[in-house]
Amino acid sequence: MFSRILVANRGEIALRIIRACHELGVQSVAVYSEADEGAEYLRLADEAIRIGTAPAGDSYLRIDRIMSAAEIADVQAIHPGYGFLAENPKFAEQCRGCNIEFIGPPTAAMELVGDKVEARRLAKEAKIDTIPGSDATVSTADEAVEVAHRIGFPVILKAAGGGGGRGMRVAHNDISLRKNFSAARTEAEAAFKNAAIYVEKCLEHARHVEVQILADQFGHVVHLGERDCTLQRRYQKLIEEAPSPGITEEVRYGIRRAAVRLAYAANYTNAGTVEFLVDENDHYYFCEVNARIQVEHPVTELVTGVDLVKEQIRVAAGEKLRLRQRRLRLTGVAIECRINAEDPANGFRPTPGRIERFVAPGGPGVRLDTHVHAGYVVPPAYDSLLAKLIVHQKTRRDAIACMVRALEEFTIEGVPTTISLCLDILRHNQFLRGKVHTTFVEELVAGDQ
Repeated sequence: MFSRILVANRGEIALRIIRACHELGVQSVAVYSEADEGAEYLRLADEAIRIGTAPAGDSYLRIDRIMSAAEIADVQAIHPGYGFLAENPKFAEQCRGCNIEFIGPPTAAMELVGDKVEARRLAKEAKIDTIPGSDATVSTADEAVEVAHRIGFPVILKAAGGGGGRGMRVAHNDISLRKNFSAARTEAEAAFKNAAIYVEKCLEHARHVEVQILADQFGHVVHLGERDCTLQRRYQKLIEEAPSPGITEEVRYGIRRAAVRLAYAANYTNAGTVEFLVDENDHYYFCEVNARIQVEHPVTELVTGVDLVKEQIRVAAGEKLRLRQRRLRLTGVAIECRINAEDPANGFRPTPGRIERFVAPGGPGVRLDTHVHAGYVVPPAYDSLLAKLIVHQKTRRDAIACMVRALEEFTIEGVPTTISLCLDILRHNQFLRGKVHTTFVEELVAGDQ
């Protein structure tokens, strides 16, 4: 086991990793920007090192500064969390080149699944259906139009080298496709330093379901069930739950096995998520692989009893997985609501500012992952996530009731948040029946439901 780990991230995920390190008897080193100086969670780390000014490009995305901090702190490993450099193979390679273990997949696997076109090819080789689309990236609008005519509108333009909704545009005809082509390339270049894009069929009214996998360095891969991430806005997840309420047992079994098969094909180790779209005819298609811990990992932890961050650290330290597929049991239902500093009534505009009052919910079955407190100033430089509210109960009906109660208790004053929107969704008849799709949130906000 490592004796000292640097956490190359901020906010709630940094706090989550610091806590896991402490429970493993490992010292933690936090890095922080000017905007996060004085953050309460930093005092829980054994050491904290400033790495730059507020913009991520001057701090959390600066590989040279993070590596300097790692060398000064004399750490043995770096945990990247999610976002920032978490899926950057150059960062992983540089860590390992400096004899510092990167807590994540091997560089080769990260490069393979990080390229969406290559990941699609790998899935096809593993006998997993992929969404109809281009076999390679498209370099001109004419090529994109040709693919769209072959597979049929609507289509979606996707960045080959990234995710998180950036570099993605939906087109319903030739005109909108040509109009969005340059915009998608420009956004992909700005976000990922890679302007390459490809075309996929846009599956309207689909479900977004993902499978959590863990793999060690000894050829052992397990899945930990699936999470339903259908409720999104602008391709950003808002509410997740496990297990998925809207798929058949046949689909559930199929995507779990497919995820494990893909992990073997990619020679993948550590934690990862294989994402699928399930259409209205219960046909599932491979979507992409996220080569990192996910924001929504707590719902899987609650239904399996497995601490995913600790398992990441153990695997990176060269330990064998102690988990066995036949012994893993999923119990109950877990739901997570992301509480963001955003204004749903104003196009989900981020709302940085000072939190004047913060009252956390509690009670049986309630978990709150957050770095926020009364007096905390939400910086404009980063993602707007304030907290993740997670509940775990025996049945879905009980889990929904528990989440509604917890959301009603949750008080955040000073900045608009997504609490009220989460309540609207949880009380909606379609959600209660498990009959939602990926555009449900936008339609609800627009008043079309």
